[in-house]
Amino acid sequence: MVSTRCSLLLTIFPLICFSSIAAYNDGQDPIAKTMEEFSGYPIHEPNFPNSVSSLSVDATSLQNQIEELSTFSDAPAPAVTRILYSEKDVLARRYVKNLMRISGLSIREDSIGNIFGLWEGSEPELAAVSTGSHIDAIPYSGKYDGVVGVLGAIEAINALKRSGFKPKRSLEVIVFTSEEPTRFGISCLGSRLMARSESLVEVLKKTTDNQNITFLEAARSAGYAADGDNFSSVFLKKGSYSAFIELHIEQGPILEEEGISVGIVTAIAAPASIKVDFEGNGGHAGAVLMPTRNDAGLAAAELALSVEKHVLESGSIDTVGTVGILELHPGAINSIPSKAHLEIDTRDIDEDRRNIVIDKIQESALRIAERRGVKLSEFSIVNKDPPAQSDEGIVKAMKAASEELKLSHKLMISRAYHDSLFMARVSPMGMVFIPCYKGYSHKPEEYSSAEDLGNGVKVLALTLAKLSLA
Repeated sequence: MVSTRCSLLLTIFPLICFSSIAAYNDGQDPIAKTMEEFSGYPIHEPNFPNSVSSLSVDATSLQNQIEELSTFSDAPAPAVTRILYSEKDVLARRYVKNLMRISGLSIREDSIGNIFGLWEGSEPELAAVSTGSHIDAIPYSGKYDGVVGVLGAIEAINALKRSGFKPKRSLEVIVFTSEEPTRFGISCLGSRLMARSESLVEVLKKTTDNQNITFLEAARSAGYAADGDNFSSVFLKKGSYSAFIELHIEQGPILEEEGISVGIVTAIAAPASIKVDFEGNGGHAGAVLMPTRNDAGLAAAELALSVEKHVLESGSIDTVGTVGILELHPGAINSIPSKAHLEIDTRDIDEDRRNIVIDKIQESALRIAERRGVKLSEFSIVNKDPPAQSDEGIVKAMKAASEELKLSHKLMISRAYHDSLFMARVSPMGMVFIPCYKGYSHKPEEYSSAEDLGNGVKVLALTLAKLSLA
């Protein structure tokens, strides 16, 4: 696109101005630079000519890369197990960094292994636009969760480069460390630290896995933490990025069931995690009569039903609650449980509404303990993260990209946890969902077609281009 001032200059320097524009389109602009210095005005504006028609995504190659990455696994195919700082995790990281190098990205890593691949823009002093996800995988899960947002981001960069696009703001692909809580019980570990979690810095100094290996030892075994336990070096300043966009499988069935190409996320529901312990008297299953029992197991069962009751009473379909862990001691069929342990997940896009549910669960736990004659020995809130709203400008850019690509789209919320939740504390945030087979996720049947992958990458690429030029 030729600026107005360039049009005026055409009457004076017709051949030179034409040569400048041609050279700019070829990625070499020495004459234009000379003219700008001479006149004091820009003679061109950055643009993305024929943006839709020139975007070519190699979805087949992307699908092959996803398959290849899935081979770095501690579980037999088709399942994937890739645990933080394990040998397979290190090999997978090496594979992704090699793809970044092939794409011409400059790579850096921080002290806990967050990986950054940068495509420098014409104005690198501006805050970059970032995208990415994670590649760690819970035991016996699938190939696509997180991986689509990493390998898809690299392919989006490749597509933009093939189209001749020249970014103004730099574009950066991020591979976040340990989005899954598998090894150390902390979800979104890398992005939490990037979002300046002081409490997490202290927790990591004393955290161990189930083999009693400290976080620091594990990080060093993978080649990280060279600066000791200075995990605050991972912190990012607010505004470090002008935008962050994450491409991800939906992990639910809505897009597939409704035949919609992409989902545009407007908000991410954040969970609160609760640990509860009841203690009773226990005893022999046959010898202790029912009226005199103090059964910790029944107290836990009653609280589990109370969680469901309070969530449904919220009046919103966006409020959910799950008792994901219920453990009884001593765990024998002929022994009355003397101890019961529950772990509860409740989440909502409305923080106040979620917190009301938490208060009601605690009130129920106290009443149940008193009525059943058991002790409520623990009721602790492990984390209580605030939900995140997508940035309106990024949502608008994603919608525009979908419309230009003639892809159907749907505004929706994410009920699953993502690194985007914490990146929203660093920069404006948005997410793009693509359909996945029957909504399956965290299981080997997880799958997205090459067509859906291609559509998602195109929307991501076009959105990155728009935000880069903003």
